[in-house]
Amino acid sequence: MYTKFDREAARQKRHRRVRRRVWGTSERPRLAVHRSLRHISVQIVNDERGHTLVAASSEEKELRTGGTTATRAAAEAVGKLVAERAVENGITQVVFDRGGYLYHGRIAALADAARQNGLRF
Repeated sequence: MYTKFDREAARQKRHRRVRRRVWGTSERPRLAVHRSLRHISVQIVNDERGHTLVAASSEEKELRTGGTTATRAAAEAVGKLVAERAVENGITQVVFDRGGYLYHGRIAALADAARQNGLRF
């Protein structure tokens, strides 16, 4: 039987594989990324307590300035914003969880912007 390639199923499989190893603690929380066709969002999560410590998204009003939110520039803005918020809350070191997405394009732009603005992974 011939089966059609399911891109989302492949991403979910990669995500499960990554999450087996990546775990956020209070000393080093997890930076979790979610990407859709229109937006990108990121959270810094303490998995021991199950709490979101910091979050940012391209859906926020200050980042939706007329242009599209599905670009590398929007991902860089989200990475910068989450890094600034994390540093304000005393978080400087995180574990990067790419969510099964390939480390390329918007995901890489977000990670690079977060690194440039004070987060270490």
